[in-house]
Amino acid sequence: MDEKDELRKSEELRSFLFLTVVMVPVLTVVIIAAYGFAVWFYQMLIGGPPHH
Repeated sequence: MDEKDELRKSEELRSFLFLTVVMVPVLTVVIIAAYGFAVWFYQMLIGGPPHH
């Protein structure tokens, strides 16, 4: 039982590190890029950025 607990803990640590080091930055970049694309597309439809 103790060996299974150690294996589970190491797998849990690897999963946590993968999520925090890889997935969070990737998702952040994807969300920001999607927002930028949405703004760009909206401005393309209405004729450009707003003017004074």
